[in-house]
Amino acid sequence: METVKIVLKSGKDQPVKRFHPWIFSGAIKKIYGNPADGDIVDVYDNKDTFLGTGHYQPGSIAVRILSFEKVVPDKEFFKSKIASAIEYRRNLGFFSDHSTNAFRLVHAEGDNLPGLIADFYDGLVVLQMHSAGMFRMRNEITQAILELLPSEVRAVYDKSETTVPFKSGIVTVNEFLAGEAGTPVIKENGYRFRVDFAAGQKTGFFLDQRDNRMLLGKYSAGRKVLNLFGYTGGFSVYAMSNAELVHTVDSSGPATDMADENVKLNYGDDERHKSFREDAFGFLEGCRDKYDLIILDPPAFAKHNDVLANALQGYKRLNMKAIENVRRGGVIFTFSCSQVVTRENFRKSVFAAAANTGRKVRILHQLSQPPDHPVNIYHPESEYLKGLVLYVD
Repeated sequence: METVKIVLKSGKDQPVKRFHPWIFSGAIKKIYGNPADGDIVDVYDNKDTFLGTGHYQPGSIAVRILSFEKVVPDKEFFKSKIASAIEYRRNLGFFSDHSTNAFRLVHAEGDNLPGLIADFYDGLVVLQMHSAGMFRMRNEITQAILELLPSEVRAVYDKSETTVPFKSGIVTVNEFLAGEAGTPVIKENGYRFRVDFAAGQKTGFFLDQRDNRMLLGKYSAGRKVLNLFGYTGGFSVYAMSNAELVHTVDSSGPATDMADENVKLNYGDDERHKSFREDAFGFLEGCRDKYDLIILDPPAFAKHNDVLANALQGYKRLNMKAIENVRRGGVIFTFSCSQVVTRENFRKSVFAAAANTGRKVRILHQLSQPPDHPVNIYHPESEYLKGLVLYVD
């Protein structure tokens, strides 16, 4: 089958010539053929110069570039790309760190594989495909991982039921593609966590906060800690190492149950921890001067630009509540995981929140994602996690 050819409008080729991996629909002059969602396409400029090969997808982002050289994206191509992602992590010590056995194995555009997420949980790899093109290659991707990591990987699970674009018409079922595994108990910096990869959010655990959780442990000593949107208690477990008390708040009962279990895994029956199944905004209403460290790690308030303004107002309102309520001399860890919210926009929202309270606020740290979630320098959008550590007088 001949690969479909896509030609860009004059002047719209500059981003891809600078290795940005997305082709927006508005940049396209002509499509020679009728590609289906997930088909391989070749992209050319208006002077018929080849620019890249990628997966087609109807919508705003029309092509996700897999290679800026002419290639055939078959199993061997994906195997070489995944091998590069594995080598990168070996060089950074992720496979030899005995205190941590869970990390991101493939990070989409950050590893030049747009649409593919693969997380490693002590021998279990959980895949999430965010494009029809990647989903079509799931078996080849699985075989490549098994061949590249024969002694490290015992099972591969596909969790793409909610991530493959619904417009593709592909019916997906979460399932094991190789082997089987029960609910793993992973190690992260020596702490233990049970990961519900089947029913939990994303692939089961927020690996991207690993380094930020370590930093939290340096500030939680002797403090009363409130972990809002606490999910399965990642920040809470780290804070429990030295805090006076830790309260985990999440609107999900299964999440707070898992948070309790994770605290128990590390500390037994410790009365310093308590979880609450409540709305975070509502819980903050009655918290004036109760806590001297507050963690704000909400789900993405904006997944698309058309709701960006509302999302920024949400971040402003949430941070204002926390700044108003934290004790004097308190610390706030605040995050946004919304890709469409830039670092600058997030900081402006937090600034507006602080200004509205009238309190003196200083920035202690500006945070991002860890190196197993690499940011492609040509694709700034892959820096999705933004965080600030604030000191409030």
